[in-house]
Amino acid sequence: MKNIYFFTGFPGFIASSLIRRMAQLDYPAGHIYLLVLPAMRQKAEAEIGEICKGAENIAKEQFTVIEGDITKEGLSIEGGMRFKLAEEVTHVFHLAAIYDLAVKRDIAWRVNVTGTENVNQWVKTLKALKRYVYFSTAYVSGKREGRIYEHELDMGQTFKNHYEETKFEAEKRVRGIMGDVPVTVIRPGIVKGHSKTGETIKFDGIYFLLNTLTKFKIFPVIPYFGVGTAEGNFVPVDYIFDATLYLAHAHAGAGKTYHLTDPHPYRMRELYKMVMEVYLGRKPHGTIPLSVMEWLFSIKTFRKWLNAEREALEYFTCRAEYDCSTAQKDLEGSGISCPDFKETLPAMVRFYQAHKDDRDKQLKIV
Repeated sequence: MKNIYFFTGFPGFIASSLIRRMAQLDYPAGHIYLLVLPAMRQKAEAEIGEICKGAENIAKEQFTVIEGDITKEGLSIEGGMRFKLAEEVTHVFHLAAIYDLAVKRDIAWRVNVTGTENVNQWVKTLKALKRYVYFSTAYVSGKREGRIYEHELDMGQTFKNHYEETKFEAEKRVRGIMGDVPVTVIRPGIVKGHSKTGETIKFDGIYFLLNTLTKFKIFPVIPYFGVGTAEGNFVPVDYIFDATLYLAHAHAGAGKTYHLTDPHPYRMRELYKMVMEVYLGRKPHGTIPLSVMEWLFSIKTFRKWLNAEREALEYFTCRAEYDCSTAQKDLEGSGISCPDFKETLPAMVRFYQAHKDDRDKQLKIV
């Protein structure tokens, strides 16, 4: 029997990419319902066309766009459609969220927390549900340091920004319905481009380092930034998508929380050296104290010159180590594994070099 899917967050990158990959891997999709904000309907229809154009196993007739809003009760889905979904839907992927590190708290709370509460309540009405997949983040751990396990959540932590705080609050609510609904929580690390092509939709995370090196290459010497003992957990997007789809359909995935993080991450000092060598053909010399970098990042003109967010700096310094043994165990035999960062670096740099001047890929720094 074919599955009936429901996605929030379409036509965003994660939802679109997961559906595209699902078609490529030939997961049995009887129908795919897409919850879309009314203003995004035209873009959603165009994206469906692109997905179908690039996949032989899926047709436009298998999609239904539903206008709605996760911040509204009942997701603003009209009554007749709500009844139909309650009878049919087998898999829900809740991907809609505000992912901006610099987001204001009220906006993040409305979408990430209130929106997830509304999705939770709606999911509990689905009679044929096999799995509710919630896309969280490893960084619900906030400012915690040391070894962090997949089963842990509320450990009294504080947070680096409102994104982390609201994703933590949202995950708490999702885990709260695990006794009623077959839930799988996915916690990715910091996402980077495709492991083989390097393709990405935006230059954030590790790409802020490339932006910085682009500006610093005019100097005769480029130093390390701080001691760099924190782990850099940068994970290629194709690993995250393949692992998510596998765990969302695997029997073992129900009631589990998974860190989709690098099982063998490098320290930031090692990563910094590797990136500089591949990108610039140079090696770092000397060290700028982290306190100096933090002061420089507090200056708006400096941030805008570098094309790098101030909030991102803490992710390069927080000494958290993400245990992903549950994910690794449940992925055994699937052929899905996280590639070594060093192996994916040349493709990442090539893609960045080809697109670094693309304004659509660079974040607006404030």
